[in-house]
Parts: sequence; structure tokens; C-alpha cells
Amino acid sequence: MRIVKYFFAAFLGLSLQLMCWNAKAQYVQNDAQRFILEHKYDSAITLLDQLYKSSPKEYYDDLLQCYLAIKDYKKAEALIVKSQALPSASPTYWVDLGQIYALTNKEAKAVEQYEKALDKVNGDDLITQKLSRAFIQIKRQDYAIKVFEKATELLRNPFIYSAQLATLFAKSGQIDKAIDVILTGNPGQFMTIDHAKEMFLEWMGNDEQKLKLAQKNILKRVNERPDVNYYAELLTWIYTQRGDWEGALLQIIGIDERNNMQGKRLLDFAFTAKGAKQYEYAQKALEEIIVKGKETPLYPDALVQSAVIAFDKVKQAAKPTPEEIQALLQRYKEIMVQYPLYEASPLMGDYAYIAAQLADSVDMGVVLLQKAINNPETKRNTKGELKLQLGDYYVLQGKIWDASLTYSQVDKDFKQDMLGEEARFRNAKLAYYRADFDWAQRQLKVLKSSTSQLIANDALFLSVTITENVEDTNYYPLKRFAYADLLLFRNKDVLAETLLDSINTAFPKHPLNDDILMLRARIEAKHKNYDKAINLLDEIVQNYGQDVLGDDALYQIAEINYNNLNNKPEAKKYYERVIIDFAGSTYVQMARLRLKEIDKPLVP
Repeated sequence: MRIVKYFFAAFLGLSLQLMCWNAKAQYVQNDAQRFILEHKYDSAITLLDQLYKSSPKEYYDDLLQCYLAIKDYKKAEALIVKSQALPSASPTYWVDLGQIYALTNKEAKAVEQYEKALDKVNGDDLITQKLSRAFIQIKRQDYAIKVFEKATELLRNPFIYSAQLATLFAKSGQIDKAIDVILTGNPGQFMTIDHAKEMFLEWMGNDEQKLKLAQKNILKRVNERPDVNYYAELLTWIYTQRGDWEGALLQIIGIDERNNMQGKRLLDFAFTAKGAKQYEYAQKALEEIIVKGKETPLYPDALVQSAVIAFDKVKQAAKPTPEEIQALLQRYKEIMVQYPLYEASPLMGDYAYIAAQLADSVDMGVVLLQKAINNPETKRNTKGELKLQLGDYYVLQGKIWDASLTYSQVDKDFKQDMLGEEARFRNAKLAYYRADFDWAQRQLKVLKSSTSQLIANDALFLSVTITENVEDTNYYPLKRFAYADLLLFRNKDVLAETLLDSINTAFPKHPLNDDILMLRARIEAKHKNYDKAINLLDEIVQNYGQDVLGDDALYQIAEINYNNLNNKPEAKKYYERVIIDFAGSTYVQMARLRLKEIDKPLVP
């Protein structure tokens, strides 16, 4: 029993000693780290030298970095040599010693140490990764490449370090070798096509010469192994990066036919082309499916997407002709006749839009929406979205109460949903149109904290419009402005402009002046007169930049450049101004997101 107590006491004593030592070591290490941060390297070395004696591996790196910082290469060399002699010495010590020799102009001795480090590669991934990082840290990518190449050879697996090797080749300017590494062997097994695209973008960006080199290399592979889709898809992507959509389409047609994919690749390509606003090539891809006839499984999808693209193109046209609009209406009608199931889909919303907004047949639009809403196959969310659209068309017909009732139905059915918030905002806007400003403000107060940034911004904008434009309880100018806004919504643009002119004439110095400019800008943008819209918005920035609409005007200029003029450099400039000049604006977050989109490379 005494022996047990003796050993227990001894063990307890040793444990306490160890705890005290660890606590003391931690204090010393903290002081050493503080000295390093303050660039007091001599003081740090004194402390670290004590700690190194008891735990060499743990304090080696910090001590070596201090010696390098004061350029005491002799002591650094002595430290490394001493550490190399320790049991289980890290293979990176030989890289460190090579670095010391390189810093003292002993290149031959440096290479000798690098080669010894390379001898330590044995197929163990931990050693491979450690050595490669060590070589990269001293900017010897050539040896980092050798590390991976040797590990690859030892493991007899040509793909295991493909990504690392390709990156190192690219960073050292050997783009041809980087491409070769990715494409050699069994493509796609250790690197997905999306990963390959990301790497190509990182190395090449929009550099035409590098893209040409990649295209030449991949084309060679396609010719050697036409059965491998990996090569063909990468080649297609390279074509799109170079803007050669015709070449890309030819490749996709070949891939689809060789693999009997019955239009799947063509449909995917159409979506990519549409996203890049290459409508002509999107339509060509879809036509390749359509011409194969109704027996083709993807025929209905291709038919619908072809109509949707035609719809987008007409919507974006400055002045679509009546013939184009009627042809589009006919296409949608034929789809509904051939495939009645689409009468319960969002496609009916597009069909109604063409009728009501483009063909000036609001009554037809209302009938189409009612048919879709009453269809028992229409999904709940689709029904809610179509009801919001129906409410808008009731407004166009002048049926304000019908519109309000329809919005209220959506509000009730989607109380905790974004659709419900959108319905509440549209009802608040109706109250504003009717000059019921108090009721509108009560609704807007809640909507300003909406989870949707867009609804919150719109609610704030409308609330400020009401608050800032009442002088001494005189609501008359604001009532006229609200009615002009309603006329604009109902597509009575000439009457809206006439009413705005009358407000300017009767109240030349009214606070509404900047709001009138904003509404005029909306009218010009609606008619695709984007330069005029930007001029009006710029007038707000110049003359009312410190007022409540300053950030709105800047953001709208940015949006027009981004969405309508495809002028991303100009858009970027204005998004940045929103962030810098209006740090507290509700548009800052959206401006940041847009800047990310602009700077992000496209990977179709």
C-alpha cells in the first residue's frame, strides 16, 4: 500500500512539475511572439533558444525565421544542421539549408541540399505536400514540380497530382505543359470538366494567345480521340471563351450525335448561349432538335425554349414590329394547342404579357391568366405569381378595386411568403395611386423591414416619396404626381408626361422636382431611350445628389449600363460610387453583389 502511495505521490509531483513547465513555456512563447511582432528579433531569439532546447521541433520554425530576419545566416545554418541530426528530422530542413546557401550565393551547395530533400520523397502524401509547400515558399517552383513528378512516378498514378502540377506549370509560365497535364491520360477521372474550366480561367483569363494555344492542344486531342466527350466539351468551352459560338455549336452537334443524346447537349448549349445573350446560336441549337420532329423526346422542351428566347428578344427590342409580336403570339398559341399541359405553367404568364403589354390586348391577357389560375393542375406558387400579374392587368383596365381584391387574395394565401409581401406592397402602391397616403404609409412601414431587399428598397422609396413631398399639409401636388405614376403604369405615357409638366409649371420650386426627373427617366427607359434616361438621372445626381434620390439615381444609372447597355466598366464605376458616396444606402449590398458578378469570370 505504501509503495502505491509512493508512486502516486511521485506521479502527482511529476504531473505538477510538467504543468508548471508548460505554463512557464507558454508565457515565454507569448513574450517571444510579442517581440517578433515588434521586430525585436534578438530578444525573441534569446527566449526561443531556451524553448528550442526542450522542444526542438516545436520552436524550430520561429527561431529560424528570426535568424533570417536579422540575416544571421551562420547561426541559421548551425540551427538547421543541428536539427537535421535529430531523430525523425523533417525533410523540409534540407530545403531550409538550401535556402541559406542560396542567400549566401552558394548556389551549387543549395542545389545539393535541394536534391537531398528530393531524395526524401517516398510516396507518402504528407511528405510530398510538406516538401512542395517548402519549395513554393522559397520560390523554387521548379523543385516543387520535381517533388510532385517523383511522387507521381513512385505511386504509378499519373493523375493524382495533376491539379497541383498544372497550377505550378502555369504559374511558372509553362502554359503548354499545364494544359498537357490536365489533358493527358484518362480525362475526367481525377478532375471534373468544371474544375478544368476553372483552372483554365485562372491561368488564361481572356488572353487570346493562351486561349489559342489551349484550343490547338485540345483540338489535337479531339482528332486523336473523337470518342472522348471530355475533350470535345472543353473545346466547345474554349470556342465560347473566344467568342466563336459557331465553332462551339458545331462541336456540340457532334457530341450530341456521337453519343446519341437526342438533343440533351444541344438543349444545355442553348441555355448557355441564352445566358450569354447569344440568341442566334441558342435558336440554332434548338432548331437542330426541332427539325428531328415530334418523336424526339426533347422536342416539346426545344419548342418552348425557342418561343421563350424569341419572347426575350422581342421584349428587349427598342421597337418590335406588329408582325413580330403577332408571330410570337401565334407561337405561344400553337404550343398551348399542341401541349395543353403548359396552360397550367408559368408559360401562360409570358403568353398573357405578350397579349397585354406588347399586343395592347389587356382583355386577352386577363382571359389567359384567369384560365391558368382556374386550372386545377396549376401549382400553388405559380397561381400566386399569375394572380399578381392579373392584379396588375386589372390596374391597366382601370379596375382598381378588382386589383386590390386580387392582391389581397395573394396576401392571404401567402401570408408568410415573399409573394405575400409583394402583394402587400402592390396594395400599398394602389393606396398611393388613390392618394390614400396614410393607409399606404402604414403598410410601407412594415414592408421596409422585408426579408426581400428589393421589396424593402421599393417600400422605403415610396415611403420617402410621400413623406418628403408634402408642404404644410398640401397634398395636391403629390396627388397629381401619384396619378401621373398611375398613368405611367397604365401605359398612358403621354398623359403622364403632360401631367408632370403641369406640376413643374404650377409648382416650379416644389420638392417633387427630383421625383419628377426620376419618373421621366423611367419613361425614357421604358421606351428604350437609355441615353436620355441616364441624362435625367445624372441631372438628379448633379442637382439633388445630397437629397434622398441621390443613391437611387446612381444605382439606376449603374443598372441601365449593366442590364441594358452591357457596358460593365461604366456600370462598375457607378456601383462603386454608390458604395463610396452612400455608405448607408440600402443599395450598397446590391451594388456589392453586382460588382462580384462583374468581376467573376464566366464559366458556362
